Amino acid sequence: MSKNDPHTLQNDLVRIVESAHTEILAVYNTSFAVDRKLDDSPITEADRRSHEAIFSALEAIGGGIPIVSEEGSVTPFAERRHWTRFWLIDPLDGTKEFVKRSGEFTVNIALVEGHRPVVGVVGIPASKTVYYGDVQSSTAFCIEDGQTRAIHTRALVRDNLTVLMSRRRRNASADEYLRHLEHEFGSIERESFGSSLKFLKLASGEADLHLQYGLTSEWDTAAAHAILLAAGGGISTFDGDTLKYNCKESLLNQPFIAYGDKSESTVAGLSRYFHVFSNT
Repeated sequence: MSKNDPHTLQNDLVRIVESAHTEILAVYNTSFAVDRKLDDSPITEADRRSHEAIFSALEAIGGGIPIVSEEGSVTPFAERRHWTRFWLIDPLDGTKEFVKRSGEFTVNIALVEGHRPVVGVVGIPASKTVYYGDVQSSTAFCIEDGQTRAIHTRALVRDNLTVLMSRRRRNASADEYLRHLEHEFGSIERESFGSSLKFLKLASGEADLHLQYGLTSEWDTAAAHAILLAAGGGISTFDGDTLKYNCKESLLNQPFIAYGDKSESTVAGLSRYFHVFSNT
């Protein structure tokens, strides 16, 4: 893979995600079995087939760049900490939604450099839609129904905030934080979406904030994080830092807030109340 040929990389990654869609949908349309991993999370043949398709394709184009996948073995941090560049993938993000046949599951591929996602591609197999983001060039687009359209975040407007929340989690600190935001920015509409779809809503200018107070893994967020950055948004942890990757043995993220409007005044208003999460 040529780092200096972003157009070729873009085409390769879109093609790889579309091939993963094919593998996933081939299973989705059958009466598939659901197995359990060691952490009791579900896994299906679709997860495995998507992993194999993505892994082999990235090896073919990647020029020896290491790969970390949710469905593969993770290299120990003693070795991984020296990586300057690697692929980070979730072959099927939202397996529980896949099992429920809700359609709210995605394919995530990110290229991470220096602890930061720089390229991300997220596919939605159920609608055969692909989102792509290149942070360096600030290029973000969506391919849907054969048409490509540029995407970008929107400015935050008082009394018109849409906050995306987890469907399965509720948190007292998050409720308190949102009460503060309503005082700061006005009325808030809360919506729930699964997997990486929350980031994509922000990147497309369809929502304003995504509050993630529960634990997520780095492969859950990296690809959509890159798309959000490329579309003009940002992410902050509740200690005011940026969300970073491959900095420790664990691949769990800190809780964070993702936002479409990264203007100084908006970020200051959002961070003013991070203290409510100090005991979470």
